[in-house]
Amino acid sequence: MTPAAKADAAGQATPAPARFDAIVVGGGPAGLSAAYTLAAGGASVVVIERGDWPGSKNVMGGLVFSQPTSQVVPDFWKEAPLERPVTRREMWLTTGDSVLKAAYESTDFGAEPYNSFSVFRSRFDKWLAAQASAKGAVIITETLVEDLLWDGGKVIGVRTGRPDGDLEADVVILAEGVNPFLAEKAGMSQGVKAEAIAVAVKEVLALPKEKLEDRFSLGTDTGAAFEVVGEITGGIPGTGFIYTNRDTISIGVGVILKDMVDRAGAAYSLLERFKAQPQVRRLIDGAGRREYAAHLIPEGGYRSMPSLYGDGVLVAGDAAGMVNAVFSEGANLALLSGKMAAETVLQARGSGDYSRRTLGRYGDLVGRSIIMKDLKTFEGMTSLFSSHKHFFSLYPQLASAAVKEMLTVDSLTKADKMHLITKLARSQMPTRRLIKDLWDGWRAFS
Repeated sequence: MTPAAKADAAGQATPAPARFDAIVVGGGPAGLSAAYTLAAGGASVVVIERGDWPGSKNVMGGLVFSQPTSQVVPDFWKEAPLERPVTRREMWLTTGDSVLKAAYESTDFGAEPYNSFSVFRSRFDKWLAAQASAKGAVIITETLVEDLLWDGGKVIGVRTGRPDGDLEADVVILAEGVNPFLAEKAGMSQGVKAEAIAVAVKEVLALPKEKLEDRFSLGTDTGAAFEVVGEITGGIPGTGFIYTNRDTISIGVGVILKDMVDRAGAAYSLLERFKAQPQVRRLIDGAGRREYAAHLIPEGGYRSMPSLYGDGVLVAGDAAGMVNAVFSEGANLALLSGKMAAETVLQARGSGDYSRRTLGRYGDLVGRSIIMKDLKTFEGMTSLFSSHKHFFSLYPQLASAAVKEMLTVDSLTKADKMHLITKLARSQMPTRRLIKDLWDGWRAFS
């Protein structure tokens, strides 16, 4: 690859060395976190991104969490392109015409160091790339990495789709996203499986700032995030989400790809179903569509993770399956994994040893971190939800019916109502099956 083919995050020509200490494949949170940390540590590093700019391929309008992000870029909230600090989280259980809600709100979440922010990843990733570039990282865009270069059993670089596109380095960090094409070619990943992948569809809806704040009961500098389960996914394991931005709303639905295909369903129809929910329709009434997009998310969790390291190569972020689907967390795990990968490379750089044995420290760091601990805790959840689809239909219906009965004032005593609720539950869910569900749920968590 010629130097003329390289450009920094601002599109300016950048002289490039013939060889780098590290090559990062992918300009998402994991890759940019790794590049920022490596460059700040004095290493020469290049990020190769296939999109027009880092973040251009990402449709996520979600949350960025402060604590893990500030471990990479301290006080990032003072400069990063953020939407709103999220001060209220709500969980909705829907049945189509009713909603059970659980909410938590804190003023602490609206003050430094904050807890999380709603963001547009296309803007946030571009900003993070600029921070890495300012530290000295080279960002190459519009370039596809087609293969890895090998010397015996050690990765020594990458082959891009550009003329003379081979690039060498002491180590390659694969942060290529949900489709770990290179990790699979390296024998580190078994590839993606439909049962371990969620497809998410999202719209960004424009609403005047004052109207948005009025409908969602927000202040000028507060925000809300909603996660919704139940009837909206038609019995398919998945969730809906709503995030408030400055003058837009990010709304979407994510479901397991295999279950959706088995039902011959279409993700966009689930989003329309979600938007038609009466309680949702009131929030978005009159809002104009500004953007529509779809994205795949690796939700196989711990059981779908690839090998994290080999001779001259590391895998981080979505490519390593680092997504906590239960709590809709991924970007924070990607940022942390990229930082850990970079710290491992910097240590290896000191000894000049990039063997699997030395790079195995990355596996140790991830293993001791919140990443692996949380993924292990919830490792059985994906299979549990796939095999217990009634969790997303029957239980919300029973819960709604029970609350409705207890809150309806008529001639029945509360004791009579509790008897009716018990009778309804037993007619819909035999005791033996209920006990089995509890047992399966306990096993999945434990």
